[in-house]
Amino acid sequence: MAEENPAKESRIRIAEELPVTAVDFIKQESWDSFFTSKGADDFCEWYADWPQFRTSLKSHLSFPAPAQTPENLRILVPACGASRLSEHLYDEGFRNITNLDFSKVVIEAMMKRNIKVRPEMKWRVMDMTNIQFPSGTFDVIVDKGGLDILMDSELGPRSGLRSYISEVKRLLKAGGRYICLTLAEPLVLGLLFLKFRFGWKINLYTIYDEASPGTNTQQTFMLVAEKSYLTVVSRIAPFMDVSFLESQGNQVHELLEALERENIVRTAYSEGTYKWYSLEELKQGVKGNIGEIESGRHINLFLGETGVSRFFYTCVLLDAPAETGPFSDQFRVIIFLRSHSAQKILAAELRQWLVLQCVKAARLLIIVLDSNHICIKWADIEKDVSHFISQLTPDEAGDEYEIVVSSEDDTVDGIKQRTILVEVPSVLTGLMYVEDVRYNKSQDLTFRRLCFHTTETLLHSEAQLSTEAFRQKKGKPKKIASSGELKVDHKILTNGFHKGVIAGLQLFSAHSKTTTKAGGLVKTVIIGLGTGILPMFMKNRIPSLKIEVVELDPVVLNVASEYFGFIEDERLKVHISDAIEFVRERANSEAVHAAGSKVDVLIIDVASSDSSSGLISPEADFVEESFLLTVKDSLSDKGLLIIKLVSRFSSVISVVHSKLRKVFSNLYHVYVDDGFIEIIFALKKEAPVKVDEACDALARSLEHNYGHDWAKRVLRDSKCISPLE
Repeated sequence: MAEENPAKESRIRIAEELPVTAVDFIKQESWDSFFTSKGADDFCEWYADWPQFRTSLKSHLSFPAPAQTPENLRILVPACGASRLSEHLYDEGFRNITNLDFSKVVIEAMMKRNIKVRPEMKWRVMDMTNIQFPSGTFDVIVDKGGLDILMDSELGPRSGLRSYISEVKRLLKAGGRYICLTLAEPLVLGLLFLKFRFGWKINLYTIYDEASPGTNTQQTFMLVAEKSYLTVVSRIAPFMDVSFLESQGNQVHELLEALERENIVRTAYSEGTYKWYSLEELKQGVKGNIGEIESGRHINLFLGETGVSRFFYTCVLLDAPAETGPFSDQFRVIIFLRSHSAQKILAAELRQWLVLQCVKAARLLIIVLDSNHICIKWADIEKDVSHFISQLTPDEAGDEYEIVVSSEDDTVDGIKQRTILVEVPSVLTGLMYVEDVRYNKSQDLTFRRLCFHTTETLLHSEAQLSTEAFRQKKGKPKKIASSGELKVDHKILTNGFHKGVIAGLQLFSAHSKTTTKAGGLVKTVIIGLGTGILPMFMKNRIPSLKIEVVELDPVVLNVASEYFGFIEDERLKVHISDAIEFVRERANSEAVHAAGSKVDVLIIDVASSDSSSGLISPEADFVEESFLLTVKDSLSDKGLLIIKLVSRFSSVISVVHSKLRKVFSNLYHVYVDDGFIEIIFALKKEAPVKVDEACDALARSLEHNYGHDWAKRVLRDSKCISPLE
């Protein structure tokens, strides 16, 4: 297509005329000024020019039949700037292209230039970290330098980067592709490899490219991540000319090293991952005749098909043993809308059979949604999965089956009453809500729960409510007259993880006699505030602790204070800060008496917001080897690290254990919550602990508390802690 206003094409990598400082790269006004100074007809091409990557890019815009034709393929170009990339794609026949940039100046200029010659092209003023399109909207996202601009080589991922990658994953349809042209700096690769690990097939290509005079000579790469399903890990396939790469220096050497490390991790994951089947495999008979109910059959499967469904779904199919009849239904479908119990069910086959017994069905299909399905309406989900459900209906059931939607833990945990007190939005954490519940098994007790929509388990923690009130006086809680109003009881822990933390903390503290020189107090840091129940209990029950809590989101602090009775004082402080930066500062601190001195106990209680890591808790960043090394440096000589570790995949757990062993030689663990949660205790000192002797020391230290139920429970729970083999 001929252009109305042919223009000089300016090829820029890191030119002097770009915004000067790293901070300027994320300021809208800086880019507005930059694009205004250049004018509408002065184009900017970051990294490579169209001829260098045209063939490679077009090959990944071709989908097998009966997928979208080029004219209908929905393509998003985030941070489009003044690049001619979209124009080239349009001229190649790809007409359904949406360009977005947060600079109104450049969007108006590009729209003005293209409105006549490329009338179907769409332009939007929009922030790439908060893209206002429904989930599953696009077939392809083409990113030419947008991801790199959100990185800073000295400070690591800057604000908004993780939000952008989450948006990419949300916006793509099942089978969709994220195509990223990048310089592949180590921090960029580390984030891409991590965030696109589970359920994404990744290929990496070299863009053969000769630098123009005066431009940066760094090599450009093209990473292609194809959205698959949640339970498979694939090795990254590099398509590169090794002889060419060897001549490119340190940049490529670092990339190859990072690629080798990542593929080692991916191999470790995939070798231990359970066998999952597709519907097509089941129809081919790999697990017998799926049209007939086969007594005792158990199948892990994923439902979804590129070009047919918007998403893929993690599922379990069970055929009841014949002797457990008679059955109320031949076929029942339960869809869990992301809940704590749903994750437990996926993690243990025994729980799956128990659910089947409860529903009295001959065949049960369990579908568990996750954080990828956050904003999807139920009607859309039902429409998406109905095509596949009908193919799993046993012949004897005809066309009859029942779909049960479990929005929370009701089906498994027996919640008989629920009252949502408040829903609170947060820019950082997303929507959270506070609710009061009563369980069938708990008689008249009421529990208050905090739930996050963006985490994999939804439920963070809960606290028991009581009409008894207490006043703190000289470190001891004193009972006062009751007003009859239900309030959070900070003397009781209902959470298995919290109980395990207290047992381990007391056990290892008694063994090592952990104290600091700051008034004999044990300096304790908790990453993740949540309801604030754990730090409040620790402050009340263990007077030797000086507690600091690190929480990224001030909204969480407000909720904990208003609805869970959390109160700061001289022994309990909250820092609204990035936890990784906080720990790094402590690791670099050498002054014993300074505010930033070393930590005696560090507790990590952070739920994962990204299912692709394979982790439910913690966030993957907190178990990377580099961070664990920083943690070790932040601990005092007798320091203790406590981590909440939860995953449905044994291979993921094994990889985390391996990383921990590389950093800490003295590791212990205990399982709580029916084995769903593993608590890891990592000691900085090298000398091993004899657990039996430590339990005896703990018993002696708690002699004066034998009358308290919590002390008895600590002694009982501590005996379950064992070395991590």
